Amino acid sequence: MVSGKANSSSRGSDYRSEIAGGKGAEPDDSGRAKRPRRKALPLDQTSLHDLALSYVARFATSGARLETFLRRKLRERGIAEDGDGTSAEIDIPALVERMIELGYLDDDAYARMRSRDLRARGYGARRVEQVLWAAGIDDDLRSHHRPSEVASRRAAMLMAQKRRLGPYGNRHADEAGDAAQHHKAREKAIAAMLRAGHDVAHARFILDAADIAQLEEWLAEAEADAEQED
Repeated sequence: MVSGKANSSSRGSDYRSEIAGGKGAEPDDSGRAKRPRRKALPLDQTSLHDLALSYVARFATSGARLETFLRRKLRERGIAEDGDGTSAEIDIPALVERMIELGYLDDDAYARMRSRDLRARGYGARRVEQVLWAAGIDDDLRSHHRPSEVASRRAAMLMAQKRRLGPYGNRHADEAGDAAQHHKAREKAIAAMLRAGHDVAHARFILDAADIAQLEEWLAEAEADAEQED
C-alpha cells in the first residue's frame, strides 16, 4: 500500500512536469533530469554577421573558409522570416567581403602564416600547396607563398631530424641488417618524406648524405644561390 504522503509527492512531481511543458525531462544515467536542448533560432543578416565576427575573432581563416562556415550554419539553422512571413534576404559573399574591408580577413596574411607554420613543422612545398588550396587561396597567392628552394631544403632537413632519418638516425644499426631490410627501410623513409610534401630528390639526398655536415653544406649552397639571384 502506498502512503498518502508518497502518493502526494508523486502527483506533485507529475504536476510540475506538466507545468514545465507536458512530459517530464528524460533522466540521465545519474538519475538527474536532462535539460532539453534549446533549438537554435533561424538566422538573418544581423545574426549571421555576429556569427562571422565571432568566427574571425576566434580563428585565423580565409575568405573561402569563412563563407563555407556561414553556409553550413545557414543550412543547419535555416533563414529567419520577416514580419510578413517571407524569408529574409541574406548575402553571404557580401558579408565576407565586408569582413575583408574591415581588415578582419586577409587571404595574403593567412597564406603567409600557414606557409610559415607548416615549414616550421617540417612540411614541404607540396603540403603547403595542398593546405592553401583547401583553404580556398587563389592560384596567384599560392604561387607567391610557395616555399623557396632554401626553405624547402631547410624544412626537409627538419622533418628528417624529427623522424631520425638519414644522418639524423642510427644509420650503422640500419645498415647492419640484410640488404633487403635496409632497402625496405629506405623506401619507407622516402615515402614518409613524400607524404610530408617533400621533393623526392631532396628526400633521397638527405637519406644518402654521409653526415649532417654534408646536409648543412647542401643548405648553404642553396642560400648562396639565392643571394646571387637577389
